[in-house]
Amino acid sequence: MKLPACIELADPLAATPIIAVRKAALDEILAALDPDARAWAKANGFAAKPDTWLLLPGDAGRIALVLAGIEDARDPRALSALPHALPEGRYRLHPTLGEPIAPADALLGWGLGAYRYSRYLKPPRAPAVLVLAHAAPLAEAAALLEASARVRDLVNTPTQDMGPLELEGEVRALGERHGAELRVVAGDDLLRENFPAIHAVGRASHRAPRLIELTWGDREHPALAIVGKGVCFDTGGLDLKPSDGMRNMKKDMGGGAHAIALAGLIMDRQLPVRLTLLVPAVENAVGPEAYRPGEVVATRKGISVEIDNTDAEGRMILCDALALAAESAPDLILDFATLTGAARIALGPDLPVLFSNDDGVAAQWIEAGDAQHDPVWRMPLWRPYLRYLKSHVADIANAGSRMAGAVTAALYLEKFIPDGQRWAHLDVYAWNDGDRPGRPRGGEAMALRSAWAMLKARYG
Repeated sequence: MKLPACIELADPLAATPIIAVRKAALDEILAALDPDARAWAKANGFAAKPDTWLLLPGDAGRIALVLAGIEDARDPRALSALPHALPEGRYRLHPTLGEPIAPADALLGWGLGAYRYSRYLKPPRAPAVLVLAHAAPLAEAAALLEASARVRDLVNTPTQDMGPLELEGEVRALGERHGAELRVVAGDDLLRENFPAIHAVGRASHRAPRLIELTWGDREHPALAIVGKGVCFDTGGLDLKPSDGMRNMKKDMGGGAHAIALAGLIMDRQLPVRLTLLVPAVENAVGPEAYRPGEVVATRKGISVEIDNTDAEGRMILCDALALAAESAPDLILDFATLTGAARIALGPDLPVLFSNDDGVAAQWIEAGDAQHDPVWRMPLWRPYLRYLKSHVADIANAGSRMAGAVTAALYLEKFIPDGQRWAHLDVYAWNDGDRPGRPRGGEAMALRSAWAMLKARYG
Protein backbone atom coordinates (compact mmCIF):
# COMPACT_ATOMS: atom_id res chain seq x y z
CA MET A 1 0.00 0.00 0.00
CA LYS A 2 1.49 3.29 -1.12
CA LEU A 3 0.71 6.31 1.04
CA PRO A 4 1.56 9.97 0.45
CA ALA A 5 3.66 11.87 2.98
CA CYS A 6 0.52 13.60 4.30
CA ILE A 7 -0.86 10.29 5.68
CA GLU A 8 0.72 8.43 8.57
CA LEU A 9 -0.23 5.07 10.05
CA ALA A 10 0.56 5.20 13.76
CA ASP A 11 -0.94 5.46 17.22
CA PRO A 12 -3.08 8.56 16.70
CA LEU A 13 -3.34 9.55 20.36
CA ALA A 14 -0.39 11.96 20.20
CA ALA A 15 -1.90 13.92 17.33
CA THR A 16 -4.21 16.93 17.59
CA PRO A 17 -7.86 15.88 17.40
CA ILE A 18 -10.23 17.17 14.70
CA ILE A 19 -13.97 17.27 15.33
CA ALA A 20 -16.02 17.23 12.12
CA VAL A 21 -19.14 19.32 12.70
CA ARG A 22 -22.32 19.75 10.69
CA LYS A 23 -24.10 23.07 11.19
CA ALA A 24 -27.18 21.28 12.53
CA ALA A 25 -25.11 19.58 15.24
CA LEU A 26 -22.99 22.57 16.25
CA ASP A 27 -24.82 23.36 19.48
CA GLU A 28 -24.56 19.75 20.61
CA ILE A 29 -20.81 19.69 19.92
CA LEU A 30 -20.23 23.01 21.69
CA ALA A 31 -22.14 21.76 24.71
CA ALA A 32 -19.71 18.85 24.98
CA LEU A 33 -16.67 21.15 25.13
CA ASP A 34 -15.30 22.82 28.22
CA PRO A 35 -16.56 26.36 28.92
CA ASP A 36 -13.37 28.08 27.72
CA ALA A 37 -13.43 26.21 24.38
CA ARG A 38 -17.14 26.92 23.99
CA ALA A 39 -16.60 30.61 24.66
CA TRP A 40 -13.68 30.72 22.20
CA ALA A 41 -15.77 29.15 19.44
CA LYS A 42 -18.60 31.60 20.01
CA ALA A 43 -16.26 34.60 20.22
CA ASN A 44 -14.73 33.62 16.84
CA GLY A 45 -18.14 33.19 15.22
CA PHE A 46 -17.58 29.59 14.20
CA ALA A 47 -20.77 28.47 12.44
CA ALA A 48 -19.65 25.06 11.06
CA LYS A 49 -20.04 26.11 7.46
CA PRO A 50 -18.49 23.55 5.07
CA ASP A 51 -14.75 24.02 4.48
CA THR A 52 -14.32 26.30 7.51
CA TRP A 53 -12.25 25.54 10.60
CA LEU A 54 -11.32 26.87 13.99
CA LEU A 55 -8.23 26.21 16.08
CA LEU A 56 -8.93 25.92 19.81
CA PRO A 57 -5.93 26.96 21.94
CA GLY A 58 -4.45 24.72 24.59
CA ASP A 59 -1.65 25.06 27.11
CA ALA A 60 1.75 26.56 26.26
CA GLY A 61 0.66 27.84 22.86
CA ARG A 62 -0.40 24.39 21.62
CA ILE A 63 -3.46 23.69 19.50
CA ALA A 64 -5.80 21.67 21.68
CA LEU A 65 -8.49 20.91 19.16
CA VAL A 66 -9.68 21.67 15.64
CA LEU A 67 -13.32 22.24 14.75
CA ALA A 68 -13.98 21.55 11.06
CA GLY A 69 -17.25 22.44 9.37
CA ILE A 70 -18.55 19.83 6.93
CA GLU A 71 -21.72 19.19 4.96
CA ASP A 72 -21.68 15.41 4.42
CA ALA A 73 -19.42 12.99 6.28
CA ARG A 74 -19.72 10.51 3.41
CA ASP A 75 -18.18 12.97 0.95
CA PRO A 76 -14.46 12.17 0.68
CA ARG A 77 -13.71 15.86 0.25
CA ALA A 78 -15.30 16.79 3.59
CA LEU A 79 -11.90 17.52 5.19
CA SER A 80 -10.02 18.49 2.03
CA ALA A 81 -9.65 22.13 3.00
CA LEU A 82 -7.55 21.25 6.05
CA PRO A 83 -4.16 19.89 4.85
CA HIS A 84 -2.94 23.29 3.67
CA ALA A 85 -5.08 25.38 6.04
CA LEU A 86 -3.93 23.88 9.33
CA PRO A 87 -0.45 24.56 10.70
CA GLU A 88 2.09 21.89 9.88
CA GLY A 89 1.82 19.05 12.36
CA ARG A 90 0.00 15.76 13.06
CA TYR A 91 -3.77 15.53 13.38
CA ARG A 92 -6.34 12.81 13.95
CA LEU A 93 -10.08 12.36 13.86
CA HIS A 94 -11.71 12.68 17.27
CA PRO A 95 -12.83 9.18 18.28
CA THR A 96 -16.16 10.11 19.87
CA LEU A 97 -17.21 13.67 19.05
CA GLY A 98 -18.47 14.96 15.72
CA GLU A 99 -19.57 13.31 12.51
CA PRO A 100 -18.11 9.84 12.00
CA ILE A 101 -15.85 9.94 8.93
CA ALA A 102 -14.66 6.57 7.71
CA PRO A 103 -10.86 6.30 7.74
CA ALA A 104 -10.80 5.40 4.05
CA ASP A 105 -12.80 8.52 3.18
CA ALA A 106 -10.58 10.61 5.43
CA LEU A 107 -7.44 9.28 3.71
CA LEU A 108 -8.81 9.95 0.24
CA GLY A 109 -10.12 13.42 1.02
CA TRP A 110 -7.03 14.48 2.93
CA GLY A 111 -4.80 13.27 0.12
CA LEU A 112 -6.85 15.06 -2.53
CA GLY A 113 -6.65 18.26 -0.51
CA ALA A 114 -2.92 17.90 0.17
CA TYR A 115 -2.00 17.39 -3.49
CA ARG A 116 0.14 20.01 -5.19
CA TYR A 117 1.89 19.61 -8.53
CA SER A 118 5.56 20.08 -7.73
CA ARG A 119 7.64 19.01 -10.73
CA TYR A 120 8.77 22.55 -11.53
CA LEU A 121 7.76 24.62 -8.49
CA LYS A 122 8.25 23.59 -4.88
CA PRO A 123 5.13 24.21 -2.76
CA PRO A 124 5.63 26.92 -0.12
CA ARG A 125 4.93 24.46 2.71
CA ALA A 126 4.27 20.83 3.47
CA PRO A 127 0.69 19.81 4.18
CA ALA A 128 -0.46 18.87 7.64
CA VAL A 129 -0.32 15.14 8.35
CA LEU A 130 -3.38 13.01 9.12
CA VAL A 131 -2.66 10.11 11.45
CA LEU A 132 -4.77 6.98 11.01
CA ALA A 133 -4.77 3.73 12.93
CA HIS A 134 -2.91 0.74 11.45
CA ALA A 135 -5.98 -1.45 11.61
CA ALA A 136 -8.12 0.66 9.31
CA PRO A 137 -8.99 -0.88 5.88
CA LEU A 138 -7.20 1.62 3.69
CA ALA A 139 -5.68 -0.24 0.72
CA GLU A 140 -8.42 0.56 -1.78
CA ALA A 141 -8.62 4.22 -0.74
CA ALA A 142 -4.85 4.50 -1.11
CA ALA A 143 -5.08 3.02 -4.61
CA LEU A 144 -7.85 5.46 -5.53
CA LEU A 145 -5.77 8.36 -4.26
CA GLU A 146 -2.75 7.18 -6.24
CA ALA A 147 -4.88 6.87 -9.40
CA SER A 148 -6.34 10.35 -8.91
CA ALA A 149 -2.87 11.82 -8.39
CA ARG A 150 -1.68 10.03 -11.55
CA VAL A 151 -4.40 11.75 -13.60
CA ARG A 152 -3.51 15.12 -12.10
CA ASP A 153 0.22 14.65 -12.66
CA LEU A 154 -0.17 13.54 -16.27
CA VAL A 155 -2.53 16.39 -17.15
CA ASN A 156 -0.46 19.01 -15.32
CA THR A 157 2.78 18.09 -17.06
CA PRO A 158 3.41 20.45 -19.99
CA THR A 159 3.67 19.01 -23.43
CA GLN A 160 7.45 19.29 -23.76
CA ASP A 161 7.65 16.61 -21.04
CA MET A 162 4.43 14.76 -21.88
CA GLY A 163 4.32 14.08 -25.60
CA PRO A 164 3.26 10.84 -27.29
CA LEU A 165 6.54 9.11 -26.45
CA GLU A 166 6.37 10.15 -22.79
CA LEU A 167 2.76 9.00 -22.56
CA GLU A 168 3.91 5.67 -23.96
CA GLY A 169 6.56 5.60 -21.23
CA GLU A 170 3.91 6.03 -18.55
CA VAL A 171 1.94 3.07 -19.90
CA ARG A 172 5.11 1.02 -20.31
CA ALA A 173 6.11 1.60 -16.68
CA LEU A 174 2.61 0.69 -15.52
CA GLY A 175 2.68 -2.48 -17.61
CA GLU A 176 6.06 -3.53 -16.25
CA ARG A 177 4.83 -2.98 -12.70
CA HIS A 178 1.89 -5.34 -13.25
CA GLY A 179 3.29 -7.84 -15.73
CA ALA A 180 1.13 -6.62 -18.63
CA GLU A 181 1.88 -6.91 -22.35
CA LEU A 182 2.60 -3.77 -24.36
CA ARG A 183 2.35 -3.12 -28.08
CA VAL A 184 3.09 0.24 -29.70
CA VAL A 185 2.41 1.13 -33.33
CA ALA A 186 4.14 4.41 -34.20
CA GLY A 187 4.79 6.72 -37.14
CA ASP A 188 4.20 5.33 -40.62
CA ASP A 189 3.63 1.88 -39.14
CA LEU A 190 0.18 3.23 -38.29
CA LEU A 191 -0.62 3.14 -42.00
CA ARG A 192 0.78 -0.35 -42.43
CA GLU A 193 -1.21 -1.59 -39.41
CA ASN A 194 -4.42 0.14 -40.58
CA PHE A 195 -4.75 3.08 -38.22
CA PRO A 196 -5.02 5.80 -40.88
CA ALA A 197 -7.05 8.31 -38.86
CA ILE A 198 -4.54 8.36 -36.00
CA HIS A 199 -1.77 8.86 -38.53
CA ALA A 200 -3.62 11.68 -40.33
CA VAL A 201 -4.06 13.71 -37.15
CA GLY A 202 -0.54 13.21 -35.83
CA ARG A 203 1.57 13.29 -38.99
CA ALA A 204 2.31 17.05 -38.90
CA SER A 205 4.14 16.89 -35.59
CA HIS A 206 7.86 16.24 -35.22
CA ARG A 207 6.83 13.75 -32.53
CA ALA A 208 5.55 10.55 -34.11
CA PRO A 209 1.92 9.62 -33.45
CA ARG A 210 1.27 6.21 -31.97
CA LEU A 211 -1.26 3.74 -30.73
CA ILE A 212 -0.39 2.40 -27.28
CA GLU A 213 -1.96 -0.97 -26.44
CA LEU A 214 -1.65 -2.72 -23.08
CA THR A 215 -3.23 -6.09 -22.28
CA TRP A 216 -3.47 -7.75 -18.88
CA GLY A 217 -5.38 -10.44 -17.07
CA ASP A 218 -6.71 -13.95 -17.43
CA ARG A 219 -8.11 -14.73 -20.87
CA GLU A 220 -10.95 -16.61 -19.19
CA HIS A 221 -12.19 -13.47 -17.46
CA PRO A 222 -14.69 -11.03 -19.03
CA ALA A 223 -13.02 -8.77 -21.58
CA LEU A 224 -12.96 -5.05 -20.82
CA ALA A 225 -11.57 -2.40 -23.18
CA ILE A 226 -10.68 1.09 -21.97
CA VAL A 227 -9.84 3.76 -24.54
CA GLY A 228 -8.47 7.23 -23.79
CA LYS A 229 -7.92 10.26 -26.01
CA GLY A 230 -4.22 11.10 -25.93
CA VAL A 231 -3.90 14.43 -27.75
CA CYS A 232 -0.79 15.65 -25.95
CA PHE A 233 -1.22 19.14 -27.35
CA ASP A 234 -3.97 20.53 -29.52
CA THR A 235 -3.33 23.62 -31.61
CA GLY A 236 -6.58 22.98 -33.45
CA GLY A 237 -4.53 22.12 -36.54
CA LEU A 238 -5.07 24.29 -39.60
CA ASP A 239 -8.39 25.35 -38.07
CA LEU A 240 -6.21 27.07 -35.50
CA LYS A 241 -7.48 27.73 -32.00
CA PRO A 242 -7.27 31.29 -30.67
CA SER A 243 -4.61 31.85 -28.01
CA ASP A 244 -7.00 31.63 -25.06
CA GLY A 245 -8.44 28.39 -26.42
CA MET A 246 -4.96 26.91 -26.85
CA ARG A 247 -3.54 27.99 -23.50
CA ASN A 248 -4.43 24.87 -21.54
CA MET A 249 -4.34 22.34 -24.35
CA LYS A 250 -1.70 20.28 -22.61
CA LYS A 251 -4.79 18.87 -20.89
CA ASP A 252 -6.20 17.45 -24.12
CA MET A 253 -4.73 14.08 -23.20
CA GLY A 254 -6.91 14.10 -20.07
CA GLY A 255 -9.02 11.24 -21.42
CA GLY A 256 -5.86 9.19 -21.91
CA ALA A 257 -4.76 10.09 -18.37
CA HIS A 258 -8.08 8.82 -16.99
CA ALA A 259 -7.85 5.61 -19.01
CA ILE A 260 -4.27 4.96 -17.86
CA ALA A 261 -5.13 5.64 -14.22
CA LEU A 262 -8.21 3.42 -14.33
CA ALA A 263 -6.21 0.62 -15.94
CA GLY A 264 -3.61 0.97 -13.19
CA LEU A 265 -6.33 0.79 -10.56
CA ILE A 266 -7.82 -2.34 -12.15
CA MET A 267 -4.45 -4.07 -12.17
CA ASP A 268 -3.49 -2.89 -8.68
CA ARG A 269 -6.74 -4.19 -7.19
CA GLN A 270 -6.66 -7.38 -9.30
CA LEU A 271 -10.12 -6.96 -10.77
CA PRO A 272 -10.97 -10.24 -12.54
CA VAL A 273 -11.14 -8.96 -16.12
CA ARG A 274 -9.17 -9.37 -19.31
CA LEU A 275 -8.12 -5.76 -19.75
CA THR A 276 -7.18 -3.96 -22.94
CA LEU A 277 -6.03 -0.35 -22.62
CA LEU A 278 -5.80 1.67 -25.83
CA VAL A 279 -4.39 5.20 -25.96
CA PRO A 280 -3.98 6.86 -29.37
CA ALA A 281 -1.31 9.48 -28.64
CA VAL A 282 -0.67 12.41 -30.98
CA GLU A 283 -0.03 16.12 -31.23
CA ASN A 284 -2.44 18.04 -33.41
CA ALA A 285 0.14 20.35 -34.94
CA VAL A 286 0.41 22.88 -37.75
CA GLY A 287 2.88 22.12 -40.54
CA PRO A 288 3.29 21.09 -44.18
CA GLU A 289 1.96 17.61 -43.40
CA ALA A 290 -1.07 18.76 -41.41
CA TYR A 291 -4.36 17.22 -42.41
CA ARG A 292 -6.62 19.74 -44.07
CA PRO A 293 -10.28 20.76 -44.11
CA GLY A 294 -12.08 19.06 -46.94
CA GLU A 295 -9.80 16.02 -47.03
CA VAL A 296 -11.34 12.58 -46.90
CA VAL A 297 -9.60 10.35 -44.36
CA ALA A 298 -9.83 6.58 -44.22
CA THR A 299 -10.45 4.79 -40.91
CA ARG A 300 -9.76 1.33 -39.56
CA LYS A 301 -13.43 0.38 -39.77
CA GLY A 302 -13.59 1.33 -43.44
CA ILE A 303 -15.79 4.38 -42.90
CA SER A 304 -14.58 7.38 -44.90
CA VAL A 305 -14.56 10.70 -43.06
CA GLU A 306 -14.65 14.18 -44.57
CA ILE A 307 -12.71 16.66 -42.47
CA ASP A 308 -15.04 19.51 -41.71
CA ASN A 309 -12.86 20.85 -38.91
CA THR A 310 -9.29 19.87 -38.04
CA ASP A 311 -10.02 20.85 -34.42
CA ALA A 312 -12.38 17.89 -34.16
CA GLU A 313 -9.31 15.68 -33.95
CA GLY A 314 -10.10 13.72 -30.81
CA ARG A 315 -12.90 11.77 -32.41
CA MET A 316 -10.62 11.05 -35.36
CA ILE A 317 -8.01 9.25 -33.29
CA LEU A 318 -10.60 7.62 -31.05
CA CYS A 319 -12.50 6.08 -33.95
CA ASP A 320 -9.53 3.93 -34.98
CA ALA A 321 -8.92 2.87 -31.38
CA LEU A 322 -12.60 2.09 -30.78
CA ALA A 323 -12.71 0.03 -33.96
CA LEU A 324 -9.75 -2.01 -32.72
CA ALA A 325 -11.31 -2.41 -29.27
CA ALA A 326 -14.53 -3.72 -30.80
CA GLU A 327 -12.79 -6.34 -32.94
CA SER A 328 -12.37 -8.64 -29.95
CA ALA A 329 -16.06 -8.19 -28.94
CA PRO A 330 -15.39 -7.36 -25.27
CA ASP A 331 -18.10 -7.35 -22.66
CA LEU A 332 -17.77 -3.57 -22.36
CA ILE A 333 -15.91 -0.68 -23.99
CA LEU A 334 -15.34 2.53 -22.03
CA ASP A 335 -13.78 5.60 -23.53
CA PHE A 336 -12.66 8.83 -21.86
CA ALA A 337 -12.02 12.03 -23.76
CA THR A 338 -11.71 15.78 -23.30
CA LEU A 339 -13.84 15.90 -26.40
CA THR A 340 -16.11 18.94 -26.69
CA GLY A 341 -16.53 22.44 -25.40
CA ALA A 342 -20.25 21.87 -25.88
CA ALA A 343 -20.25 19.46 -22.92
CA ARG A 344 -18.80 22.20 -20.72
CA ILE A 345 -21.41 24.68 -21.97
CA ALA A 346 -24.16 22.19 -21.17
CA LEU A 347 -23.04 20.98 -17.74
CA GLY A 348 -20.12 23.15 -16.67
CA PRO A 349 -16.61 22.04 -15.72
CA ASP A 350 -17.39 19.74 -12.77
CA LEU A 351 -19.97 17.35 -14.18
CA PRO A 352 -18.77 14.92 -16.87
CA VAL A 353 -21.15 14.03 -19.66
CA LEU A 354 -21.97 10.34 -20.06
CA PHE A 355 -23.25 8.74 -23.24
CA SER A 356 -24.01 5.05 -23.51
CA ASN A 357 -25.82 2.68 -25.83
CA ASP A 358 -26.70 0.45 -22.88
CA ASP A 359 -29.18 1.57 -20.23
CA GLY A 360 -27.85 -0.91 -17.69
CA VAL A 361 -24.27 0.33 -17.94
CA ALA A 362 -25.40 3.96 -17.75
CA ALA A 363 -27.55 3.26 -14.69
CA GLN A 364 -24.68 1.46 -12.97
CA TRP A 365 -22.32 4.36 -13.55
CA ILE A 366 -24.85 6.97 -12.41
CA GLU A 367 -25.61 4.98 -9.26
CA ALA A 368 -21.90 4.58 -8.52
CA GLY A 369 -21.35 8.29 -9.09
CA ASP A 370 -24.03 9.21 -6.57
CA ALA A 371 -22.63 6.78 -4.00
CA GLN A 372 -19.03 7.92 -4.46
CA HIS A 373 -19.75 11.66 -4.64
CA ASP A 374 -18.14 11.47 -8.08
CA PRO A 375 -21.07 12.11 -10.39
CA VAL A 376 -21.78 11.76 -14.09
CA TRP A 377 -24.79 13.02 -16.02
CA ARG A 378 -26.24 11.06 -18.91
CA MET A 379 -27.12 12.79 -22.17
CA PRO A 380 -28.92 11.19 -25.12
CA LEU A 381 -27.52 9.59 -28.23
CA TRP A 382 -30.18 11.43 -30.22
CA ARG A 383 -29.70 9.75 -33.56
CA PRO A 384 -31.79 12.22 -35.62
CA TYR A 385 -28.83 14.57 -35.11
CA LEU A 386 -26.72 12.36 -37.35
CA ARG A 387 -27.99 14.71 -40.06
CA TYR A 388 -25.48 17.25 -38.76
CA LEU A 389 -22.64 14.87 -39.71
CA LYS A 390 -23.77 14.26 -43.26
CA SER A 391 -21.13 14.52 -45.97
CA HIS A 392 -21.68 14.67 -49.72
CA VAL A 393 -18.28 13.16 -50.54
CA ALA A 394 -17.71 10.63 -47.71
CA ASP A 395 -19.63 8.32 -45.41
CA ILE A 396 -19.61 10.88 -42.61
CA ALA A 397 -18.18 14.29 -41.68
CA ASN A 398 -16.11 14.70 -38.54
CA ALA A 399 -17.99 17.83 -37.45
CA GLY A 400 -20.73 19.98 -38.92
CA SER A 401 -23.31 22.15 -37.24
CA ARG A 402 -22.61 23.98 -33.99
CA MET A 403 -25.84 22.48 -32.71
CA ALA A 404 -25.67 19.74 -30.05
CA GLY A 405 -21.89 19.46 -30.24
CA ALA A 406 -21.45 16.92 -27.44
CA VAL A 407 -24.24 14.74 -28.84
CA THR A 408 -22.94 14.77 -32.41
CA ALA A 409 -19.42 13.93 -31.21
CA ALA A 410 -20.79 10.92 -29.34
CA LEU A 411 -22.88 9.91 -32.35
CA TYR A 412 -19.75 10.06 -34.48
CA LEU A 413 -17.97 7.68 -32.10
CA GLU A 414 -20.95 5.36 -31.99
CA LYS A 415 -20.63 4.82 -35.76
CA PHE A 416 -17.48 2.83 -34.96
CA ILE A 417 -19.18 0.63 -32.37
CA PRO A 418 -20.81 -2.55 -33.76
CA ASP A 419 -24.49 -3.21 -33.11
CA GLY A 420 -24.93 -5.03 -29.82
CA GLN A 421 -21.56 -3.96 -28.40
CA ARG A 422 -21.94 -2.38 -24.94
CA TRP A 423 -20.20 0.98 -24.85
CA ALA A 424 -20.02 4.09 -22.71
CA HIS A 425 -18.32 7.38 -23.54
CA LEU A 426 -17.35 10.03 -20.99
CA ASP A 427 -16.78 13.59 -22.17
CA VAL A 428 -14.70 15.00 -19.32
CA TYR A 429 -13.08 18.39 -18.68
CA ALA A 430 -10.20 16.97 -16.57
CA TRP A 431 -9.35 20.41 -15.21
CA ASN A 432 -10.02 22.79 -12.33
CA ASP A 433 -10.05 26.41 -13.46
CA GLY A 434 -9.38 27.66 -9.92
CA ASP A 435 -8.46 26.48 -6.42
CA ARG A 436 -11.15 24.92 -4.23
CA PRO A 437 -10.89 22.55 -1.27
CA GLY A 438 -9.75 19.19 -2.61
CA ARG A 439 -9.65 20.60 -6.12
CA PRO A 440 -6.41 22.52 -6.72
CA ARG A 441 -6.10 24.45 -9.93
CA GLY A 442 -4.97 22.28 -12.83
CA GLY A 443 -5.52 18.69 -13.88
CA GLU A 444 -8.32 16.78 -12.23
CA ALA A 445 -9.63 13.22 -12.09
CA MET A 446 -13.38 13.22 -12.70
CA ALA A 447 -15.65 10.18 -12.53
CA LEU A 448 -12.59 8.01 -11.98
CA ARG A 449 -13.76 6.76 -8.59
CA SER A 450 -17.26 6.17 -9.89
CA ALA A 451 -15.93 4.31 -12.93
CA TRP A 452 -13.97 2.04 -10.61
CA ALA A 453 -16.99 1.48 -8.35
CA MET A 454 -19.13 0.65 -11.38
CA LEU A 455 -16.57 -1.84 -12.71
CA LYS A 456 -16.08 -3.40 -9.28
CA ALA A 457 -19.83 -3.90 -8.93
CA ARG A 458 -19.97 -5.37 -12.42
CA TYR A 459 -16.95 -7.69 -12.29
CA GLY A 460 -15.70 -7.86 -8.72
